[in-house]
Amino acid sequence: MLGLKYKNQDRIFEEREVGGVPYLSYPVLENLGIVNHGFSTRLGGVSKGNCASMNISTTRGDDPAAIKENTRRIAQAIGVEPESMVYTHQTHTVNVAVVREGDQGKRFMETDGMVTNVPGICLVTFYADCVPLYFVDPVKKAIGLSHSGWRGTVHRMGKATVEKMQETYGSDPADIIAAIGPSICQDCYEVSEDVIGEFRKEFEEEVLPELFYEKGKGKYQLNLWRANEEVLLDAGVLKEHIAVTNLCTHCNPEILFSHRTTGNKRGNLSAFLALK
Repeated sequence: MLGLKYKNQDRIFEEREVGGVPYLSYPVLENLGIVNHGFSTRLGGVSKGNCASMNISTTRGDDPAAIKENTRRIAQAIGVEPESMVYTHQTHTVNVAVVREGDQGKRFMETDGMVTNVPGICLVTFYADCVPLYFVDPVKKAIGLSHSGWRGTVHRMGKATVEKMQETYGSDPADIIAAIGPSICQDCYEVSEDVIGEFRKEFEEEVLPELFYEKGKGKYQLNLWRANEEVLLDAGVLKEHIAVTNLCTHCNPEILFSHRTTGNKRGNLSAFLALK
């Protein structure tokens, strides 16, 4: 056991370790039998300093040799090929790329989400408090993986990803199994009035009390988990098909990278999703 502190006792994740590399797995996705997937921790790699030790992001100033070895290790643990990985260069957009055969090794710029129906290609996105969103359509055999910070959430990145799967692969949202991944919890996520103003404009009034509460002095606590669940429901994903995280990055700084904890002095966590 990694010693992670969960917000409740619901069994959302399984803690796995392969070859000395720990990662998190969703039973709801694993049980479909058609994907390899995982979410990395900061353990099990070879990076030093602020990026210690499992970081595969090239944007953190890490040693390229360490990134290459970490990529090999986490790929082996999850059951994919390092050369099969496709990456986002995230800028808090709702841009979703369609990944096709031949895109292996590519980095999609100005992109925060990807979809594919090509077996073997592993989608990879990066995190340090923002919300990972996993999508699997077991009927059309298509997948999606997206990064959703507060900007992505308020602009409905989850819905943008579902719509991309609909238009590209003919996915029915009611068939999609979705998972909201480890990210900062409401107790830890303080935001200012301007952020809340964006949510007030974009979400229905009746749901707002579930998304945030006021602390005073213009400060609020924002629930990105609930907000992303609402986005997915609005996109047509069934409530019973959505696994909502109970694991906060900020509450687990020894095991998970958190921007709120260390600022830019850190590596990135990674989400992985591939069709078998």
